[in-house]
Amino acid sequence: MAGGCILALMVIVVILNLFAALTGLALMALAIWVVVDPYKMYPICAASGKTDIFAAAWIAIFTGFAYFCTAIFGIFAAVKRRRSLMLTYLILMFIIFVFESASCITAVTNRDYLLGNSNQVKYQMLKYYTDNSVQGQQITSTWDKVMGDAQCCGTDSPLDWVEYNSTFMQTSGNTYLWPINCCRSNVGTGVVDLNACKLGLSSAMFNTGCFSYIQSTLNRYTWAISWYGFSVQMFMFFVLLFGIVYVILLE
Repeated sequence: MAGGCILALMVIVVILNLFAALTGLALMALAIWVVVDPYKMYPICAASGKTDIFAAAWIAIFTGFAYFCTAIFGIFAAVKRRRSLMLTYLILMFIIFVFESASCITAVTNRDYLLGNSNQVKYQMLKYYTDNSVQGQQITSTWDKVMGDAQCCGTDSPLDWVEYNSTFMQTSGNTYLWPINCCRSNVGTGVVDLNACKLGLSSAMFNTGCFSYIQSTLNRYTWAISWYGFSVQMFMFFVLLFGIVYVILLE
């Protein structure tokens, strides 16, 4: 009877670790997607002094791969029915569990800081856009992409460029009140109506701010690292639990 229970539990542990290995690969893939930064949000985070979400992504790459390797080892240990191997497996899984928990918490706290209000993002936009420094060039490139992709202008609205002093205002003088990327354009032909855009006509420029787009983009990154990471942790908790029971029943 006891032998039958151990055999059944071994099968469960093997199956759970097989899924754990696949889950680890998925976590690693999502973390790599965040590190690659397809929406080019890193300069905005860096200018605000909070790049924790990308640090969390690097941790998740390590933990995802570590989960994969350790789960494969767990399958081997369970099949061999050796308590020493299973104890080693459980210790490794617990260490990885702690690191992945830190990754999830780091991603969530970074999101709350950066996306609490738009003033932080607006400040670095006004300070660094068109600035000649390396950081200024990165911020300029990022905002040009954001305004083009999301068809938006400024952080809260185009009036950000008019109501506040900015590096862009100092460099452009009275030629443009807002960046040319705020103007509506067609592929191949460029800006639809430059003069109308200079005058601020709604038909020729984007009238909404970009903060909601930045929020949604960083929320995608946060979901990938934290919320999926938390779901992985919940699953790994049960993997560890069954592994502990299996070790206790082994002779």
